[in-house]
Amino acid sequence: MTGVQGAYVILVAGLCGLIWGSFLNVLVYRVPRGLSIVHPGSACPTCGTPIRPADNVPVVSYLVLGGRCRKCRKGISPEYPLVELATGVLFAGAATVLPSAAQAAFVAPFLGLMLAFALIDVRHKIIPNAIVVPSLAVFACAALVLDLAGAPVSATGALYGMLAYGGGLFLVALVAPGGMGMGDVKLAALIGLVLGGLGLRYVAVAAGLGILAGGIGGVVALSRGRGRKDAIPFGPYLAAGAIAATFVGPAVASWYTGFLH
Repeated sequence: MTGVQGAYVILVAGLCGLIWGSFLNVLVYRVPRGLSIVHPGSACPTCGTPIRPADNVPVVSYLVLGGRCRKCRKGISPEYPLVELATGVLFAGAATVLPSAAQAAFVAPFLGLMLAFALIDVRHKIIPNAIVVPSLAVFACAALVLDLAGAPVSATGALYGMLAYGGGLFLVALVAPGGMGMGDVKLAALIGLVLGGLGLRYVAVAAGLGILAGGIGGVVALSRGRGRKDAIPFGPYLAAGAIAATFVGPAVASWYTGFLH
């Protein structure tokens, strides 16, 4: 996308990302704790005072309030605006690198979810079914609708990607149950579904980068004294591979194909 129109689309995408990031903060905090994401509304984590709509504007409110609750003046974690900002950047990036608005709209929310899954898995060592299962259903329906509407998103590719990546890690989980959880399998299926809608080369790159990063992370963890039986969250590596593949997938795939020749 170039010119004024392209800049406008990227700006709008970034603003949408800030809003989506604010919602992701709710998911990251509440879902692993078994709390409702609807009720009650947002409140100060220290004094419990409900946050007014004017104080709940992504990033801006945090800066205006100096990172503190308006009532009790206790500090609020900078993670909240950082997640919002990072999600905004991912949305804007998707609008920049993907050739169609339909593809960007399909992939951008998925990229934000990858960030959320990574944060949850690092802290709680789980990939919550309450998020990943509905995500699989929503993105499968979105891929089908976009495909039928003539958008450059392939429902068949989404199906193949889901089966290839999710099915591949499912086999790994069966062979080595201690090294791969079913949450990771479902996350891989979601990654394969969404990126498969763009093309299977995206899935191949995501799998390659995610597994490579996970292997390196495991070696580093062992070198720092972590035992082989210690749970090492694999979700962040899968998520990182998916995000990277979205932006560099075609280039990496072309490089690798050319290297083989």
